[in-house]
Amino acid sequence: MLLNLHVKNLAIIDEIEVEFSEGLNVLTGETGAGKSIIIGSINIALGGKVSKDIIRTGTEFALVELTFLAEDSEQINSLEKLGITLEEDVVVISRKITKCRTINRVNGETVSVSMLKSIADILIDIHGQNEQQSLLYKNKHMEIVDRYAAEKMCGRDMEFSEMYRQYKDMLVKYSEKEMSEEERLREVSFIRYELEQIEQAHLVKGEEEKLQERYRYLSNANEIKSGINEVYSLVEDSYGDSQSVSQMLGRSSHILAKISGYDERLKELARQIADIDELIMDFNRDLQEYASDMDENGEEFAEVETRLDLVRTIKSKYGATTELVENYAKDLENKLEKYEAYEEYRVNLEKKIEIYKIKLEKLGESISKIRKKCSAELEKRITDALIDLNFLQVKFEIAVRELDEFSSKGKDEVEFMISTNPGEDLKPIGQAASGGELSRIMLAIKAVLAEHDSIGTLIFDEIDVGISGRTAQKVAEKMAFIGHSHQVICISHLAQIAAMADHNYLIEKNNLLNKTSTVIRQLEGDEIVEEIARILGGAKITDAVLESAREMKQLADIEKINYK
Repeated sequence: MLLNLHVKNLAIIDEIEVEFSEGLNVLTGETGAGKSIIIGSINIALGGKVSKDIIRTGTEFALVELTFLAEDSEQINSLEKLGITLEEDVVVISRKITKCRTINRVNGETVSVSMLKSIADILIDIHGQNEQQSLLYKNKHMEIVDRYAAEKMCGRDMEFSEMYRQYKDMLVKYSEKEMSEEERLREVSFIRYELEQIEQAHLVKGEEEKLQERYRYLSNANEIKSGINEVYSLVEDSYGDSQSVSQMLGRSSHILAKISGYDERLKELARQIADIDELIMDFNRDLQEYASDMDENGEEFAEVETRLDLVRTIKSKYGATTELVENYAKDLENKLEKYEAYEEYRVNLEKKIEIYKIKLEKLGESISKIRKKCSAELEKRITDALIDLNFLQVKFEIAVRELDEFSSKGKDEVEFMISTNPGEDLKPIGQAASGGELSRIMLAIKAVLAEHDSIGTLIFDEIDVGISGRTAQKVAEKMAFIGHSHQVICISHLAQIAAMADHNYLIEKNNLLNKTSTVIRQLEGDEIVEEIARILGGAKITDAVLESAREMKQLADIEKINYK
């Protein structure tokens, strides 16, 4: 369930925060108030495309944040499989948009856009005009049937898809041009040569970085040694030829130790100069040892240079990193095995293809049976839902046809057929339904599917396009019915839907100091009746319109009680 929406600096929104509740949440407002921006912001947070122009003028960034409550074990398990850590079953999704980049976070952790979309698939189902247009395509029909049949599929469709991918890969390999004996031997020789180069190099992870560091040191050894000698001389000669620093410090320490008995403060000074003397002696000894070690590095430079050249040569030929070189070597070994026993490889591949084909046939038949059985159930349930939405003499059919060839979905083609008027033949849905009818058909489908998956929140935008009167009332009743088992968030222009709401929100546009901004607030009591009256009456709201709005709200409340 979507608990909270927080939007800042997005388009004409300065900053809004909305608390949503269970049941049917309806958002209304004047045309141009920014209703589409509300749904657009939710889409953005869930991984939708975003333009930098959407950042509010005069601000540096835009922010959209959604807070969800995962309501059942299926949702929680699905989220945990994605690696999402939940605290009290809450999921907070945020998307910060700047002029340079977009930052996506889930429960504080940075994630990819694809991860946002995967989470959205678990938590929410958004219906807009684009989705209802997807009903024109048969692949959407297959998706709807398989979603309904998911429990009975028990993962067979996913298993088939992966097996089909492997099958196609094998077909591609088998269709490659056969090699002549001369080509085979030439390829074997070249692979062995490359493998030998890689094996003899004995690459070690992180070796190149260490070699580079050592090479930089050795190639500057003369400059380093010269600098060390100069420092040593400076320390030794800083107090003249006759008195080294060490001698001076030793004498000073002796004097201070002798006179410190006369004043406690002199004891601290004596300790300090003794420490300095010891530090200088250690420093000189370390300098000498460092210089002595350098004398033993004469032959190492050539060895490091040779090894570094070899490592870089191997990486330039076979991979930018040691890991990539190792992967390349494994590929070579597989190819060598293939070409050394080429005929046997071809025979085994052919056998494997045949085995996979038989498995696909068997699994495809099982999936097809499930689809046909579930399609018959779904067909009846969608028909009933369409009748509820004022398609009084509708005929609806889900055709499941066998194809000649496999696809990643099996060996079936699924197509929705409909007749909305008496005496008309069944036709593909795209040929028989108008835009307004498509919207109601998708609502019917959503209503049926909502009972068969764990998605807790459904959002409807533009669901009321092209409808009015009795049909509008039926759509409102259907949405209220869905709202008894799911959270529904709907942007609407219809009084019937606003009256059926469990929670009403008003979206308004404010103009202050020549600055336009969209605001949203929850309506209570008489405010709800006034908003219904505004939708009914337009510019002028009379007492008669107000009374009609009040009656509409009362009748809607009675209707909702009947549902319960």
